[in-house]
Amino acid sequence: MMKKRRISASEASLVLFLCQMISALDVPLDSKLLEELSQPPTITQQSPKDYIVDPRENIVIQCEAKGKPPPSFSWTRNGTHFDIDKDAQVTMKPNSGTLVINIMNGGKAEAYEGVYQCTARNERGAAISNNIVIRPSRSPLWTKEKLEPNQVREGDSLVLHCRPPVGLPPPIIFWMDNAFQRLPQSERVSQGLNGDLYFSNVQPEDTREDYICYARFNHTQTIQQKQPISVKVLSTKPVTERQPVLLTPTGSTSTKVELRGNVLLLECIAAGLPTPAIRWIKEGGELPANRTFLENFKKTLKIIDVSEADSGNYKCIARNTLGSVHHVISVTVKAAPYWITAPRNLVLSPGEDGTLICRANGNPKPSISWLANGVPIAIAPEDPSRKVDGDTIIFSQVQERSSAVYQCNASNEYGYLLANAFVNVLAEPPRILTPPNKLYQVIADSPALLDCAYFGSPKPEIEWFKGVKGSILRGNEYVFHDNGTLEIPVAQKDSTGTYTCVARNELGKIQNEVQLEIKDPTMIIKQPEYKVIQRYGQVSFECIIKHDSTLLPTVIWLKDNEELPDDERFLIGKDNLTIMNVTDKDDGTYTCIVNTTLDSVSASAVLTVVAAPPTPAIIYARPNPPFDLELTGQLERSVVLSWIPGDENNSPITNFVIEYEDGLHEPGVWHYQTEVPGTQATVQLKLSPYVNYSFRVIAVNKIGRSQPSEPSEQYLTKSATPDENPANVQGIGSEPDNLVITWESLKGFQSNGPGLQYKVSWRQKDVDDEWTSVIVANVSKYIVSGTPTFVPYEIKVQALNDLGYAPEPSEVIGHSGEDLPMVAPGNVQVYVINSTLAKVHWDPVPLKTVRGHLQGYKVYYWKVQSLSRRSRRHIEKNILTFRGNKTFGMLPGLEPYSSYKLNVRVVNGKGEGPASPDKVFKTPEGVPSSPSFLKITNPTLDSLTLEWGSPTHPNGVLTSYILKFQPINNTHELGPLVELRIPANESSLILKNLNYSTRYKFYFNAQTSVGSGSQITEEAVTIMDEAMASRQVDIATQGWFIGLMCAVALLILILLIVCFIRRNKGGKYPVKEKEDAHADPEIQPMKEDDGTFGEYSDAEDHKPLKKGSRTPSDRTVKKEDSDDSLVDYGEGVNGQFNEDGSFIGQYSGKKEKEPAEGNESSEAPSPVNAMNSFV
Repeated sequence: MMKKRRISASEASLVLFLCQMISALDVPLDSKLLEELSQPPTITQQSPKDYIVDPRENIVIQCEAKGKPPPSFSWTRNGTHFDIDKDAQVTMKPNSGTLVINIMNGGKAEAYEGVYQCTARNERGAAISNNIVIRPSRSPLWTKEKLEPNQVREGDSLVLHCRPPVGLPPPIIFWMDNAFQRLPQSERVSQGLNGDLYFSNVQPEDTREDYICYARFNHTQTIQQKQPISVKVLSTKPVTERQPVLLTPTGSTSTKVELRGNVLLLECIAAGLPTPAIRWIKEGGELPANRTFLENFKKTLKIIDVSEADSGNYKCIARNTLGSVHHVISVTVKAAPYWITAPRNLVLSPGEDGTLICRANGNPKPSISWLANGVPIAIAPEDPSRKVDGDTIIFSQVQERSSAVYQCNASNEYGYLLANAFVNVLAEPPRILTPPNKLYQVIADSPALLDCAYFGSPKPEIEWFKGVKGSILRGNEYVFHDNGTLEIPVAQKDSTGTYTCVARNELGKIQNEVQLEIKDPTMIIKQPEYKVIQRYGQVSFECIIKHDSTLLPTVIWLKDNEELPDDERFLIGKDNLTIMNVTDKDDGTYTCIVNTTLDSVSASAVLTVVAAPPTPAIIYARPNPPFDLELTGQLERSVVLSWIPGDENNSPITNFVIEYEDGLHEPGVWHYQTEVPGTQATVQLKLSPYVNYSFRVIAVNKIGRSQPSEPSEQYLTKSATPDENPANVQGIGSEPDNLVITWESLKGFQSNGPGLQYKVSWRQKDVDDEWTSVIVANVSKYIVSGTPTFVPYEIKVQALNDLGYAPEPSEVIGHSGEDLPMVAPGNVQVYVINSTLAKVHWDPVPLKTVRGHLQGYKVYYWKVQSLSRRSRRHIEKNILTFRGNKTFGMLPGLEPYSSYKLNVRVVNGKGEGPASPDKVFKTPEGVPSSPSFLKITNPTLDSLTLEWGSPTHPNGVLTSYILKFQPINNTHELGPLVELRIPANESSLILKNLNYSTRYKFYFNAQTSVGSGSQITEEAVTIMDEAMASRQVDIATQGWFIGLMCAVALLILILLIVCFIRRNKGGKYPVKEKEDAHADPEIQPMKEDDGTFGEYSDAEDHKPLKKGSRTPSDRTVKKEDSDDSLVDYGEGVNGQFNEDGSFIGQYSGKKEKEPAEGNESSEAPSPVNAMNSFV
């Protein structure tokens, strides 16, 4: 397939298309070719449909057409043949169908009123014009009438009727006095649309006898005058004020029908004193912006270019200080037919297929009818290649006899459209239009375009060869264009040679040769360089070039992009430019430009002129602002801004920043426009239409930016059609039956003119449907109602203003509103992976039932009951969401040995669809949690009683309990471990044959068939024997023991009294002294050689740091203790932390005392233990 590429201007003449032709064949506009090709007639000029003529002048009815052979012309009048040869007053222009009816030599225009139609015919078909209705203009005289003087009381209302004669076209009405001066009008006195003069209330100054109504008939340039009307105002005191009353229209409601594209005029004139003010509103909406105008002192509402969207109820409200009155006008906008797709001319080859499409819209919907060569197609000669399908004619396997001109007529009660479109079937052998042996010269490594303009029917196939006997050209190094052009994207030296173009179709073959030469590129091998030269010195810029020997180069030197000054100090050599006796004005940019007939290269360098040494100390500063801004070369889209730079203050200006202000849309706000190098003091600026520009310039050097210059003069660019369309066009439905079309509105200066609006178009995608369009005000949203649920739409939004439309916008795809999905996922399957994890599978729902954007699937699952306890509990549903079109998911965190249910639902942007049927699944057994408690009671000399609670979470069927225990001696050494298995139905156990007065540590856990659960621990002590108890009593009753205890108690009492006295005195001492005075083993640092670290002691605080090691006083282990508490990770719960994280527990005023470190038992001390502590 040939690859389409844009053709350069030099080849444009070879690809021009026949004017107004869209066809399967491209017909080049070659004069010799066009003289030989047959073409059906085409109407090129005709008079308007409603043609009002001046009865005093000749009537000229235009009808011009073209075709090959030239067409002949005929006319009908009022539906029958009009024989112009029988009427001496009627002639037809030579080589034309235009009629001239001679009125000025005795003819009467009224005799030629009627409906005329022109037919242009040749051997290929017949084209017809519109029905041209000829009517002579009329300007009748005013009927005589007796006008009585009007006497009216001051403050009353008054209507002076004009009642002009009925003319064609209707006259223009205005009121004047005897001195031909227009009567002054105001909110109180004004002329209505019907020409009458309305007084809301009369005043004494309204008394006069020369109220004269004039009717001007523009077609005949005549003015008719009504007899003067006299008005006398009778003064009354006092003048009675009156509430508003409508003079026109009457009643509370009225109706108005207007056609699409016309100007809608609504009028309300009220009487009242004081003079009522008029206000207009649209019920249920707003008046269209930029198309609404209030005229005649706000009594007339004018809406231009009305559309169906302007239908509705318009209310006018007349109000003064005494009250108000209103009137509602119901406006209906109808539409004469207008084109959606007008039929286009069709050029085909024999055997090809094609279609003519005629689509129009209107209100009511127009009917479509077809004619062939001016005859209704139903009675036209049959053509087997033609099939009519409503607004489309389908052609299949056409032959030369199928050539004809078809007419499409779209009509409704408000008008009609008529369009001619021909089908021209041509059979022509190939022709090559490019001159033979044409020479192309191209610079190496540049694209080469070799033309082969051709024509033929059927369309010829084009092949290229290199050399006279070369092979056909193929491969990626060549691009073959549809117009026959051969492109060599990167031409090399070996591309030089002869190329042959061959065009062939079934009717013949022709070839043509062209020549290609590849030239070396022109290069500047030594470029001019930046120079800094002292004043009055000499400087030279070099520009040494290399070029193709067959090309003649020319070298031009420029200064600041302009010709060199006419100064003998500038010497131009072969390869250089020398400047003698340099001055400050020589400062600037010098450019060397080398041109050949095929290419051009340039190089620039800056010359900086500095003062000769010695130089004073340099002060560097920001540049001074530019000045003397001037605008020249004003064009519609560009202007040249020039300025004089300010002092650079010893730091060269690096660049100038140009800013602009839009005084029309954003006055006072300056925007960045562009920037140019510091050596440049003029720039051509691109402008946008409908912007009131002012410019300012800021100079920049290494030190900083100057202050802005004074603004330039203002330049208001002309309005134009918009250059761009709104961005970010989207279509997203907010309800199931609508489509919300949104876009980013154009900014003020992007409108390019007044009256910015948007043409919003949409049609359902992938459905053979027409575009529906509506023109809306300058908003950013339009809602289409009554759409099907979630279907794709093609959407485009085109900007327009009072001058016309922006370029055709690109289409975007949107969707109407979503609705909840219709069906649930099917074939839901659950695969249990282990006791806490399952995998769920489901079949995806059909996308058409999703009715929205598929967001994913939601899995609802919940525990029904535990299989071990069969007890129901409050059901808490869990939800997992799986994005996209997934068909499986994992369910984590399940509880073992439990019954679950789940269902799956599909989710779109609207919400969730119905749930699938509940699926039941069960998790297998797991290991149980620890027993809920372990309590040790009833200690005796050789036995202990153990009681426990079953695990809170059995996670299966309990098979047994495992009890392990071992003795602990006074040095925290552990004895042998004993293990017992206890049936699962037991909840207590008496351990016998234990040692007396011995501490035991117990480890207890439950088991299922899967394994053992976590364990809890506890410690307990058997009691001592009676002999030991009696020994304890004997020691405790000794006198020396009692005395010792008393002495110790007295000493403690004295110490407490001393501390109390010191505290009450308010003595202050450092924290260190406080710590020394109140040493507490609880806050002493733990040393590595402390024998209590990591060992067992009798104190509770020094049991192994394992979960459950701390027990309350009732010896019961509470399972509810938090697993994440600081107890599990630290040594206590009373410590606190500052905001910075430092530990402050040792300085807290409230502290629970814990047992001191040592080997003491955590049990209440007995006399025996007390004795042991002294030994």
